[in-house]
Amino acid sequence: MTGTAHPQAPAPGQLFDDASAESRWRARFTAARMSLPDWAEHAPARSLYVSNASGVWELYAWDRENGEHRQVTDRPNGTIHGAMSADGESIWWFDDTDGDEFGHWVREPFTGGPGAPAVPEAADGYPGGLAIGRTTRAVGVSTDEGSTVWLATGTDPARVVYRHETDAGVSALSEDESLLAIGHSEHGDNRHPALRVYAVADGSVVAEKSDGPGKGLEAIAFGPTEGDNRLLVVHERRGREELLVWDPVRDAETEILLDLPGEVVADWYPDGSALLILHTHESRNTVHRFDLRTMRLTALDTPKGTIGSASARPDGSVEYSWSAASTPGKIRTLGAEGTERVLLEPPGPIAPESVPVTDAFVDGPGGTVHALVASPGGERLPTVFSVHGGPHASDEDRFSAYRAAWVDAGFAVVEVNYRGSTGYGSTWRDAIEGRPGLTELEDIAAVMDWAVQTGLADPQRCVLGGASWGGYLTLLGIGIQPERWAAGLAVVPVADYLAAYADEMEQLRAFDRALFGGSPEELPELYTRCSPLTYVDQVRAPVLVIAGENDPRCPIRQIENYLDRLAERGSPYEVYRYDAGHGSLVVAETIKQTAIEIDFARRALAGSGRPSR
Repeated sequence: MTGTAHPQAPAPGQLFDDASAESRWRARFTAARMSLPDWAEHAPARSLYVSNASGVWELYAWDRENGEHRQVTDRPNGTIHGAMSADGESIWWFDDTDGDEFGHWVREPFTGGPGAPAVPEAADGYPGGLAIGRTTRAVGVSTDEGSTVWLATGTDPARVVYRHETDAGVSALSEDESLLAIGHSEHGDNRHPALRVYAVADGSVVAEKSDGPGKGLEAIAFGPTEGDNRLLVVHERRGREELLVWDPVRDAETEILLDLPGEVVADWYPDGSALLILHTHESRNTVHRFDLRTMRLTALDTPKGTIGSASARPDGSVEYSWSAASTPGKIRTLGAEGTERVLLEPPGPIAPESVPVTDAFVDGPGGTVHALVASPGGERLPTVFSVHGGPHASDEDRFSAYRAAWVDAGFAVVEVNYRGSTGYGSTWRDAIEGRPGLTELEDIAAVMDWAVQTGLADPQRCVLGGASWGGYLTLLGIGIQPERWAAGLAVVPVADYLAAYADEMEQLRAFDRALFGGSPEELPELYTRCSPLTYVDQVRAPVLVIAGENDPRCPIRQIENYLDRLAERGSPYEVYRYDAGHGSLVVAETIKQTAIEIDFARRALAGSGRPSR
């Protein structure tokens, strides 16, 4: 294990000596999966979903009337961003280069045929929201110069209705296509956006809504019926994400008060009489119907686990994607009368099951930290503390081939929903402001101490790992807490914050300014204090870094800066670079990277060479 090693994945049969274990962990990745199908508002038989059935994540069209499924996109590094037009006549997908996220929208017929730039007048850039009506299209574009919203009606060329140096994006288009809502951060904080509504006809401003500093508003969708100006909005006035309905024309609003712990998002039932509520609490979801006439909340009968998304159909049924840590995902439908069935099953073998996760609630310096634990059984285990990206995201009780592979390899896996995670209220999410990275590591350390004290984890064999923000926390952690970690696994990380800020996409620079309280020019000491590069001389553990050549979020130059410093010190590290962006959509590549991580951790914990099994 040296500073110049470029690891290769172990060949099939070399990661696990047991043939059934080797087959099982790979089968979880290769088993076909799919997202919840989206459907055209005025042609509900026409749907669009994402699947890895071809070995690469791509878009698929599904015609429910004839049962036909058609692969829409076929690109070497995959495609996951797509949308249906309201009339179901066209599919839009985002065309970038090798995962760099910079490009434009392409439109092609639902039934197949050549595609073309959807809004030719719009400059290439990073996607900033999209709304497609029957005759009206709105596209948000972000570049280093700021944000632009292009609007087109009928066959007229698109025109610019919004341009600003700060981060902004398209949120929603009204059913009658007379109103367009955007979210913006002209006040300087894209983590807590404000709303603006425009008249489509002439681009004039109809209404503005802002809840002030530290309280964001996010538009979900306008009411689904003709002439319905109601806009469904997520707010955080009471320290957590809740709902309100706002009529921007009358400037009237109604807050939706729900007796539910945790946080909620929602969408409309197709007739506009009710809301479909997706509720998140302690890493799991429940689904509810909220009747806007009676203001009554009714729980729907869904199994325990994670519901990735849900949608109400015109017949009153609810379709949703579901999985749990032990059980692979399914696309289910719950009829209006309460009967449930599997809506879609991906082709081919079903992924092998895994172990369930258990909950841990640990006293931390900022409050109770919730963690999820998966274990192969036993005590004093080698343990991977797998920290999620975001940072505004969370680990959930969902099926994960990645988590399951570590368990099969004999590791316990602890996933920490540190301060900064979503689902635990705005105060918890925003607690990292002004001190990012350092705050999260305090929570991770508290959970590690708990894992050691309870006998789960061997303190000499604790591995810190994660991707994106999780990769950032990994490199920061092995530098600030060198005594704790026997190895670090950093995938697409922030490694040198000053260089990362200079090279990353503008949307993330805006995010960083909001998170830190200013730019590196304004707060150089804070950015330096929160940068892994600052602590590289304190690193003791072997480090694996996996990096994407075309990553606009965690660019390659700042990773190279960190690796150069490790090399100067003669520190043990390995680096694997792949030709894509911020993560791979190719199943074989994901398997390769997972094998590299597990193999590296085993060798690192053994001290040198490849450990016996």
